[in-house]
Amino acid sequence: MKVLHVPFSFHPDPVGGTEVYVEALARQQQLDGMDTTIAAPGIRQEQYDHGSVTVWRFPVAECVDDLRELYGEGDVMAAAAFGRILDDERPDVVHVHAFTRGVSVRLVRQAKLRDVPVVFSYHTPTVTCQRGTLLRWGIEACDGTLDLKTCTQCSLCGLGLNRVSSVAAGWIPRSVGRLAGSAGLSGGMWTAVRMTELVALRHAAFRSLVAEVDHIVAMCQWVKDLLLGNGVPAERITMSRQGLWQCEHSEAVPSNRIRQNGSPLKIIFVGRLDQTKGAHVLIDALKAAPGLPVTLDIYGVTQGEAGAAYLTKLKQSADSDRRITFQPSIPSADVVTRMRDYDVIAVPSQWLETGPLVVMEAFAAGLPVIGSNLGGIAELVTDEVDGLLVTAQSVAAWRAAIERVCRDPALLSRLREQIRQPRCIRDVALDMSILYASLPRKSRAHSPLDPLPPPRCRRQRGASPAEI
Repeated sequence: MKVLHVPFSFHPDPVGGTEVYVEALARQQQLDGMDTTIAAPGIRQEQYDHGSVTVWRFPVAECVDDLRELYGEGDVMAAAAFGRILDDERPDVVHVHAFTRGVSVRLVRQAKLRDVPVVFSYHTPTVTCQRGTLLRWGIEACDGTLDLKTCTQCSLCGLGLNRVSSVAAGWIPRSVGRLAGSAGLSGGMWTAVRMTELVALRHAAFRSLVAEVDHIVAMCQWVKDLLLGNGVPAERITMSRQGLWQCEHSEAVPSNRIRQNGSPLKIIFVGRLDQTKGAHVLIDALKAAPGLPVTLDIYGVTQGEAGAAYLTKLKQSADSDRRITFQPSIPSADVVTRMRDYDVIAVPSQWLETGPLVVMEAFAAGLPVIGSNLGGIAELVTDEVDGLLVTAQSVAAWRAAIERVCRDPALLSRLREQIRQPRCIRDVALDMSILYASLPRKSRAHSPLDPLPPPRCRRQRGASPAEI
């Protein structure tokens, strides 16, 4: 069987947990006898090898004429270029791992035109949430129900509009937004005027996606609940949690590191440097306890200008605290080994994770987790058993949790002793093999190549509506 995986990005670009997962799954499937290829958005159409995996990159228009193109069915240029890859590769299954302007429902339709079945994996809350976090008003976990007025109001609040104005703007009819868009009005107050229409477009695009793919993989329970709550039939959903490559292919064993009396508590943070990952909350918590004997090493991955700006902000915030050190990112194959040099990992995510992989990597390293009491973290970490769950946005709660672990060595030992080895990528590959075998088979030849449309550009825009 030949499988084409489609993530948001891929090496050599900076990657996050989704791309690490996709690479591990592709490599495991190769070991299991499948022919796997990866295709991801990029600057130009190109092909190269990353280890044992062949990688295609397809271009996405750098800028768009209208916000509706960001919130709607996706980039036409990217879809046509993807169609060319399909005609070259002729996969038996397309497995999509993102939902953005570049990886859109238009790509799904390119596959369906060629009678290639499509599986979609829901990896991040940006799939359904225009705010990007699935935290209603940025405070409490949302059930993800697609309600036009509520989602419009919350999205505008996330863009910086005060709550009163956001609620008022949520009542603006879609027709008003369409008129403003037709007049070429955007930015500032016009984004608020148009938001009801734009959110309606995004909701429609998501509903088209789930209707047109053959099956959906929920990476955790909250995703499955969200899909069911939005009318996706249970028989079209498979829940399959993430798994680690390291636990199958590493001979290393978890460390028995014992913190010496009087030595600082060694904390590690590993992840993408983005507001949603919460490194700023962790830094603020340590600054609130200046005398606490701890060290924090931040191994961050920066993606794009936003990531670089966030890193600068973090360094400015931590500048006066010598306990905090910024380290270069760790190659994914070395993460578990590096973690074994630490006492505990902090995972202060400020959105609903579907994993995250870093929690599973910590457990593979025998490392207790101090994590946000949200989403997938709360599904993986058992409070007071193999880690501590903390109110995500509360600096005081993070400070208290870190201080408790620091002051009580017996607690750290007890948490470490109760860690269970995480799920492996081989288990995920088995789930996918069963799923792929249940999909409809191709019934006719591929369609002719689709011509690439000329690029159109008036205004530079981001990659996904949640990032506007």
